[in-house]
Amino acid sequence: MSQITTHVLDTSRGLPASGIPIVLSHWQAAEWVEIASGITNADGRVSDLLPASQRLSEGRYRLRFSLDGYFIEHQQSVFYPQVDIECNLSGEGEHYHIPLLLSPFGYSTYRGS
Repeated sequence: MSQITTHVLDTSRGLPASGIPIVLSHWQAAEWVEIASGITNADGRVSDLLPASQRLSEGRYRLRFSLDGYFIEHQQSVFYPQVDIECNLSGEGEHYHIPLLLSPFGYSTYRGS
């Protein structure tokens, strides 16, 4: 399993949010460096963002969720065209599950299991 996984749920529809592009970046030398990308599946998940063997070093990471296409497809307002979630990883190889709960006018996240 990827060291970082995510799950996007559309709380306004009560369904997983499929087809959302996600980019994982690492803050290095005062800039964001893209290290992986994926698109949420029918269950709203990207479980293979990174190869299972890849371990991330300690540092600051960002998941960028591009939402405008998803909201347009579902004929919803595009108030938040993207959401960035930044977090600090320990570098100890533990698993991080970072869900995103979204609606056209709000979003929430937490560290899952």
